[in-house]
Amino acid sequence: MSADEAELLLSEIGQRLLMDIDYPSVPTLLYAQLDHNFVSESIYKDIGNQLLFRWTTDRRLPDDLLALWEAQGSGARWSEMEYLLRDGRFEVRYFYPDEIDSEEDMDVRREAALRRHFGDKPIIYPAWPPPDDIFDDL
Repeated sequence: MSADEAELLLSEIGQRLLMDIDYPSVPTLLYAQLDHNFVSESIYKDIGNQLLFRWTTDRRLPDDLLALWEAQGSGARWSEMEYLLRDGRFEVRYFYPDEIDSEEDMDVRREAALRRHFGDKPIIYPAWPPPDDIFDDL
């Protein structure tokens, strides 16, 4: 994948994050962990005095993340990423396996990313939706 194709895919990821009907343009952090045929993404919205966890509203988001991850080739691939969307612009930071403490849980790294970007705010997690309701907004 060329740099232009990767940039296009990163832009598409941003567009998918903007598809959140309730919070389309608030600062957003996507923290993702990837491996072969595995994607774990967490989306947080900065809604002022708190952060709100949001379910993925576009089923293509995990596919785009996996395509981006797979495009690295078979060499050293990043395993986690931060995607910050703010004021219509995005910043991406990749974390490679040798940069990650294997004893540290991903939840700790994700929370550190939230604090780094949004400060020390409480995080609101919604109740688990029924499985068929996650992608109803499509």
